[in-house]
Amino acid sequence: MSNPDAYISLIASLPSSERLFVAKQPPLSRLRLERRLSSLTPEDRKTLTTIDNLMSWRAYTMEDDNAVGMRRAKMALEELNSETLRNIIMDRLDLRTVVAALRMRRFDENSPDTPWSTSRLTRHIMANWSDPVFKLETRMPWLREAATLIDNQDPLGLERHILRVTYDQLKRRSAGHYFDIEAVVIYVLKWNIFDRWARSDEHTAAKRFETIAQEALGEFADLNLEGAL
Repeated sequence: MSNPDAYISLIASLPSSERLFVAKQPPLSRLRLERRLSSLTPEDRKTLTTIDNLMSWRAYTMEDDNAVGMRRAKMALEELNSETLRNIIMDRLDLRTVVAALRMRRFDENSPDTPWSTSRLTRHIMANWSDPVFKLETRMPWLREAATLIDNQDPLGLERHILRVTYDQLKRRSAGHYFDIEAVVIYVLKWNIFDRWARSDEHTAAKRFETIAQEALGEFADLNLEGAL
């Protein structure tokens, strides 16, 4: 979508994304959202699809192994020209990595012997395994609450806490992006959070976070980037 006016028209047609945690359902259906996204150029649509698939559970099948997420992440990071979009992917990988590490520690007090994620924080986490929040509290002030929710075995509370954190990350990354492909991608990722929030319940939240922990404990378990996070 090379015409800047087309971006303005598209973004202006979308409901405000500030209704998260207030609306009982996403501000528009996925079908209506897809119809409005039809104005994207093929190149922009490919960018959106790459990131949306990377961060969506619906893009993975039960037969996919952990290497699938790693390959998709590496390909996306290599293909994307936007620093903002690359940072969004890395933010999500870092978040999933620290949450999975907290879950892993409930199974085994010992730090893994080898790096188990492609996150830039993996070695730091391994070196500070015994610290309650891996000495990341300054960088991730939300992490202590996440650790408490895990210790209290509150998967629904944890999922909703992580959704809020993810939403806040996207808001920060949206600075300076109003009518461009970054703004469109961020809107769609926020929509996914709306949808996840509306659909979240204790049973499915427990299953999702148990899956994350089991994946992390697998042989060289490079975390898939998406999920409820």
